[in-house]
Amino acid sequence: MNAEVVGIHKNAENAIDYLEYIKDGERRRENGDIVISSMPIKDLVAGMNDVPEEPAKIAAGLPYRDYMTVGVLINHLHLENKTNKKTVGNIVPDNWVYVHDRTVKMGRFQIYNNWSPYMVKDLEHTVWMGLEYFCSEGDSLWSMTDDDFAHMGIKEMITLGLIESESEVLDYHVERVKKAYPAYFDTYDHMDELRDYLNTIPNLFCVGRNGQHRYNNIDHSMCTSFEAVKDIRSGSRDRSNVWNVNTEKEYHEEDKKNEIE
Repeated sequence: MNAEVVGIHKNAENAIDYLEYIKDGERRRENGDIVISSMPIKDLVAGMNDVPEEPAKIAAGLPYRDYMTVGVLINHLHLENKTNKKTVGNIVPDNWVYVHDRTVKMGRFQIYNNWSPYMVKDLEHTVWMGLEYFCSEGDSLWSMTDDDFAHMGIKEMITLGLIESESEVLDYHVERVKKAYPAYFDTYDHMDELRDYLNTIPNLFCVGRNGQHRYNNIDHSMCTSFEAVKDIRSGSRDRSNVWNVNTEKEYHEEDKKNEIE
């Protein structure tokens, strides 16, 4: 935990022997028999020794979108609940709302009260909002100070009619997430070639959204790990079950929900 992997060392048989990582300012080494990686493939391959030119080029060119969010605690949400769903404080029942308004930069907002009542200390009198922005590391949004970014988001809440004034804001907190969204352009067209190379490393399992450079939801990301564990326990060298999670051409969450019900 709280360590940065800086090297993945393969032996003459192309298997990973050990990792190098930095923790508390000290460079350390960790040996192991199996490596399960959920780190971005771009960083994984960049940290390896003896990677052929073509897979290295494909990995280096994989694109991402980064993400910033500001959590804003307010005393009242000015969106009227016009549904027949009962909510605490009669707030709208949505978890996520996508913003289609060219006058703001906000891409989506969350209402944490509706994810779980345990996420809010004073559920009956306050609402925790999450304002979400899609950006690129180092761009104008990413480079803003936390305070400037938060105040921009709060002003956009006023523009969207979520609140009436900044005086309604009780608290805020900013987070940045690098490589939050694997993107499907640039060298992604050659992803199959890169996957074939990674499958030649006998003790490596690539799992999760960034580990497979696939825009999976959390459920499918977890399933890739379940499949990896199955292969480890059985000794299977076939990685197709891990990579094939959520590769069906169509997936409708509503249909799956109806099947469960």
